[in-house]
Amino acid sequence: MTFSGQKNPKLPRSPRTAAENAEDFGHCYTEQEAISFAKILMPAKRIPLEICLDSVESAVASAQGGADRVELCADLLEGGITPSAGLIAAVRQKISIGLQVMIRPRGGDFCYTEAEFEIMRKDIRMARQLGANGVVFGILDPDGHIDTKRTRELVELSRPLNVTHHRAFDMALDLYRALEDVISTGADRILTSGGEATVSQGLDTISRLVRAAGDRIIIMPGGGITQDDIRRVAEQSGAREIHVGLGTEIPSPMLFRNQKIAMGSIEGYEYKRMVVQQGDVASLVESLKEVSAPV
Repeated sequence: MTFSGQKNPKLPRSPRTAAENAEDFGHCYTEQEAISFAKILMPAKRIPLEICLDSVESAVASAQGGADRVELCADLLEGGITPSAGLIAAVRQKISIGLQVMIRPRGGDFCYTEAEFEIMRKDIRMARQLGANGVVFGILDPDGHIDTKRTRELVELSRPLNVTHHRAFDMALDLYRALEDVISTGADRILTSGGEATVSQGLDTISRLVRAAGDRIIIMPGGGITQDDIRRVAEQSGAREIHVGLGTEIPSPMLFRNQKIAMGSIEGYEYKRMVVQQGDVASLVESLKEVSAPV
């Protein structure tokens, strides 16, 4: 584009009106041109990326790969439970990016006994003392609704940490009622696959949840997102944050292997390890750079 009477015109700092731009340039041009210049000068912020993981090695790889935050769990085969104090402390020592700690006393359903609820209280205090930036939990009642009383109590106990309501949300009877219930507890975000096995399958529902939530709470898609579909999920959902569980299988260093015994529920898993690779995280970050974060 050329500008009359100026060889090196100063570009405007923001997409102002054509009349205001005329003062800067001695030239009138369209609003679309002004917006284009503003995008060059003020690049859109990238959508934040959270990585789910269960080890110090994976946390370091996520940070070095450019992730904004990690969700630290134990036993990802069970969907993630509360990590040990030692693991939280070790990860906090190694990374400076955001650290969210899973608060889930066991696998299985999300309807907890009073004893389990007390464990959750203690684990939240522990996570805060060890330097976590946020905590992740979710509680349902026997009828499949958000247990708002208990959830609100844990949200208040967690402050000043930020709070994510995890995919217990996806197990609720009515996602739109659940949305309003979680909002009423004061939580900061909801992690969801749209009530389906994967985000790709629940993408239409996630988009509707994002619109219904507005600025009241962050809807963060998570569950089965891959390098192949992360950009599509970000663009179509309108979400402000993305959660991804990454894991590359690496062999156990064990030379002797007793194949007669399985210590866990998945046979042979004793001799496999899942870790997050720095390059995989970096690829996701690059994909998200192509998508402007919603304003």
